[in-house]
Amino acid sequence: MKLNGKKVLVTGGAGFIGSHLCEALLEKKNKVVCVDDFSTGQMANISELQENPDFKVVKKDVMDKGFKEELKGIDAVYHYAAIVGVERTLSMPVEVLNIDLLSVEKVLRESFEAGVKKFVFASSSEVYGNPVEIPENEDGHVNAKLPYAVSKLAGEKFLRAYFEKYGMDTTSLRFFNVYGPKQDSTPYGFVAGIFIKQALKNEPITIFGDGSNTRDYVFVKDNIKGAILSAETEKTAGEVLNIGSGKPTTLTDLAELIIELTGSKSEIKYLPPRPDDIRHRFPDTSRMRKLLGFKPEVDLKEGLKKTIEYYKRK
Repeated sequence: MKLNGKKVLVTGGAGFIGSHLCEALLEKKNKVVCVDDFSTGQMANISELQENPDFKVVKKDVMDKGFKEELKGIDAVYHYAAIVGVERTLSMPVEVLNIDLLSVEKVLRESFEAGVKKFVFASSSEVYGNPVEIPENEDGHVNAKLPYAVSKLAGEKFLRAYFEKYGMDTTSLRFFNVYGPKQDSTPYGFVAGIFIKQALKNEPITIFGDGSNTRDYVFVKDNIKGAILSAETEKTAGEVLNIGSGKPTTLTDLAELIIELTGSKSEIKYLPPRPDDIRHRFPDTSRMRKLLGFKPEVDLKEGLKKTIEYYKRK
């Protein structure tokens, strides 16, 4: 199903990734409904989009009874609403399990009942937990232990069950470290944004551990391209896909690159490692490349430059 001239609903559409997705969908001439309760999403992320007559904002929790009314006439749903941020999810384990698990089931069920043709779920690389194998393959071991990871893995299973039982076209996307403009940089936020904010203030860049931990960083615009292609390709029905660059970067290398690009006087400060930190995480992207015919185009240096410019304007 080509996403052009369609009606698409995005839950969590005022969040970092969700707002970029709404923008890209509008650029493809779709009518977009953004549903967000604004518990973590920000109106500032979508303020410019509201000038577009094809964009509708609904301030509503997806768990509300009235949510299903928003699904009338919708062709595709991107379910991105979730409790996000490492500290936030660790401090709210019961809420994560209750809200995230129940919301996936409810939004999926009501989408099916409304005749939605495509359902895409934002899962996470966190389902791999402490990886058994590197790079991480969709059919390999999963080691979800923390509530956030468990809820994402269970969400994937819901989508797969609806595909197998009802033939519903569902796809789960395991996002790796997405970064870019609009990303949160609070303690509840994400590492690239936090490092950039520290560098621009010439503050110490704080790294937990010795800095050798690796992560896979993908610029938000590339992440969005992958997400849109996943809805437009019949091959992804019932599938789980890693969305990443497949290029591991250490935390020290990330910090040093940000210091270089900002011209900062910051120095790296190493702190004791956190007990639950994952040492290495990066994906096998062969399924993404095969099914979507896609690989990220924005390298880390270019993406960080764009992100830094955004933070300078804030």
